[in-house]
This record gives sequence, structure tokens and C-alpha cells, in this order.
Amino acid sequence: MSIGKLLQLTMMALMLLSGGCATLDSGDDRDPIENLNRKIFNFNEKVDNAVFKPVARSYQAIVPDPVDRGVSNVFSNIEDVATVFNDLLQLKVRQGGLDSVRFVVNSTVGLLGLIDVASDMGLPKHREDFGQTLGYWGMGSGPYLVLPFLGPSTLRDTVGLVVDNQNFDPINDIDHSATRNSLTVIEAIDQRADLLGASNFLEKAALDRYSFLKEAYFQRRQTDITDGGMPFPEFQ
Repeated sequence: MSIGKLLQLTMMALMLLSGGCATLDSGDDRDPIENLNRKIFNFNEKVDNAVFKPVARSYQAIVPDPVDRGVSNVFSNIEDVATVFNDLLQLKVRQGGLDSVRFVVNSTVGLLGLIDVASDMGLPKHREDFGQTLGYWGMGSGPYLVLPFLGPSTLRDTVGLVVDNQNFDPINDIDHSATRNSLTVIEAIDQRADLLGASNFLEKAALDRYSFLKEAYFQRRQTDITDGGMPFPEFQ
């Protein structure tokens, strides 16, 4: 099963479950299914501690820093495909053009993104996704969701994640399933390894990690959608 199909099934399941769980939860209007979300959060924490974190630590210990950086650059370059499309959907024409040049430069001179040549040329990395695009055009976040394995999201951002994954991720276009699945696993391990420092900080700093991550997620998404501009209501 592809990541996109898993996301679609997860979103449908959460929407169905939310109808039966809304009356059980706290007064946070952004998080009407908090009880369910906390259960999924606890599940994710257990899986992360038992599987993902040990694998990520082993990966970080075994893989030399230049190789680790190169792998991260390759997947970052792949992300630029979705960024360019969402630039244009948000009418950021100039940024879309620059991000297109960045992708072409890193894909050619940078050896398929292994080396981030574009940043050294003054073409900085941007991240735009379809969830941001929906927010740009005025769609509210909808209820807060914690996705199995994937973590914090909202209904709007989950829809955006499905759209980006299905339409703008070149890995999904690889016909050879073993290659496609291997790249997906490597990407997940590399991303988790990059977050080890942040998770260690969170373990020490947050008394209620669930609430801390929820607030951090809403603040970050507000900044993403408004490009650091004035705040707006996140739940509509």
C-alpha cells in the first residue's frame, strides 16, 4: 500500500471516529477529539521509542556526516517539486520561478540534489505545501488531528498531505515497488535522524508533550501560511 493510500484511509477513519468521540473531549475548539488524538499520540510515542528512534540513532552513528547531508539534500530537492506547484497555486510567481531554477540547478549541477549548489548561488530553500495553499485561499484549519506514525496535523493539512503525496512526489511515479518502498523508508529514517536533537530537547522541556506539540504546530502553520505576517484564526 502506498503512502498516499494510507493517508487517505487514515483521514477517512479519523473523520468517522471524530463523529463518535467529540462529546468525550475537552473544551479546546481546535481539538474536539482530544481523547482520541491523545491515544494516537501515545501510540506514536511507543512506536517511536521502540522502533524509529533506535533506527535513527543507528543510522546517524553509522552514516558519515557528508553522506547523511547528501541524502537529506536529495529528499529536500524532491520536496521542491511540490513547492514549485504550490508557489504557483498561491500566485507567488517570482518565488515559483526562483524555486524552479533551484530545482533544475540542484538536479543537474548538484547531481540529483546530492549537493545543494543552488543555496550557494543565492537561491534559498522554500517550503510550500497544499495545506498552506488551502490556507492561503482562506480555508480554516479544521479540527486538530494526530495521524498514526505521522504525528500532528489538521483536517486541512491532511487533505493537503494527500494531494502533495499523490500528485507532486516523484517517488510515487517509480514503477518498481521495491525501489519506491526503499526510498520511502530511507526518507523516513533520514528525517527522523534529523529530528533527534529536537526530540531530546522536547523530552526535557515539556511537561505535557501533547499540548506543547499541538501549540507549536498551530503556531508554525500560522507562520507558514502567512509567511510570517499577521496572525489569523486557525480554526474556522
